[in-house]
Amino acid sequence: MNTANQKRTDLDEDICVHIFATSAAMLGVCMTVVGVLHVVVVMRNVDTIADDLLSVNAMVYLLACLSAYWAMRTKRKRRNQQLEHVADALFLLGLVMSTIATGIITWAIARI
Repeated sequence: MNTANQKRTDLDEDICVHIFATSAAMLGVCMTVVGVLHVVVVMRNVDTIADDLLSVNAMVYLLACLSAYWAMRTKRKRRNQQLEHVADALFLLGLVMSTIATGIITWAIARI
């Protein structure tokens, strides 16, 4: 295998490791924020869809995490590449959802 292809393969494997670890951490962040948000909702009597969005967001991060893990574990090159693309897309979707949820939370709390 030539050097460029080897670097690309190493980079792809490295990205999967990062997506796996970061998605797992973001899953924990979503769960924590949902818990804190419920306290704020009860104390301030605010209704928001952000907790529902964050719950779905946590599932997206879980799927990204599982896809990255599966990509690291598979031996088939084509399946590995497909799973890497799925993990990438899910992770980016999770980031977008996190940003939207943050905006909703900020708007809901600022209204009070």
